[in-house]
Order: sequence, then C-alpha cells, then structure tokens
Amino acid sequence: MAGIGDKLGKDIVAAMKAREQERLTTLRLVKSALKNKEIDKREPLTDAEEQAILTTMLKQRRESVEQFTKGNRPELAEKEQAEMVLIEGYMPKAAGEDDIRAIVAGAVEQIAHGNGGARPGPKDMGAVMKVAQQRILADGIRADGKLVSDLIKAELAKA
Repeated sequence: MAGIGDKLGKDIVAAMKAREQERLTTLRLVKSALKNKEIDKREPLTDAEEQAILTTMLKQRRESVEQFTKGNRPELAEKEQAEMVLIEGYMPKAAGEDDIRAIVAGAVEQIAHGNGGARPGPKDMGAVMKVAQQRILADGIRADGKLVSDLIKAELAKA
C-alpha cells in the first residue's frame, strides 16, 4: 500500500497537468505539512503520524468553517469545506458509530477485567479512553475523538 506522501505526490502532478489550481494549492499545503513534520522528526513519518497530521488539518478546517459561518463569510467557509473533502480523501475510512460502540464496550470490559471484574465508573474515563484509542489505532480506522468520548461517558454512566 502506498503511503499518503506517495499518493499526494502523484495527485499533485495530476492536478498540475489538469491545471486545477485550488486542488493543487490544497495538496501542496498538505505535502508541506507532512514534509515539515518529517524534517522536525529527522526520519520518515509512519502512516499513523501522517494520519495524525491530516486529522489536525481537518480539525483546523472544521474550526475555520465554524468561524467563517459565524462571521458571515460563506465564500471562505465553502473554500475550507472543499479543502476538508480533499484532505479526507487521504484518510482511512471513518468508523461508524456502531463500530466505535463495540470498541468502547471492549475497552470497558478490558478495564473491568484488570480491576478484578469491577465495572469502571466515570472516574475511570481516562483509562477507558486510552484503551479505546489504542484499539482504534490498532484497527487502522479513523474515529472522531469527541464521539468516542461521548460514547465512553454514556457507557460509564450505566454503572
């Protein structure tokens, strides 16, 4: 499987040939962010690190869309939205709520098993979140952190 950086390089060339200026600008922005992180780290990025950078970029775009919408700047909000769609194309598929719910249930069960069978309560939120994030990363899927957090809170409230 080609890495995100390799795929970006090919898409940049394709966008240049097709003279798609907006797409090219966004792709170069992403490539630049990946390259800067690689330079800081002084070794090639792993797939997980590349995904983390893209996740950060998506989060920034979401916040910008929100701000531009509040500021009555729909043209800028649309531009950011278009960039989000393009960046999301390089991310692994997003997990559905049911998939995340299953991961959260497994994480709660794992923490309970470690506590001698005692079901974790709301105070164990951090431990459950850590286990859930590790499982999500291990499965190679993408999940919205806020959704994971909300599902964990709901699951721990059942105790």
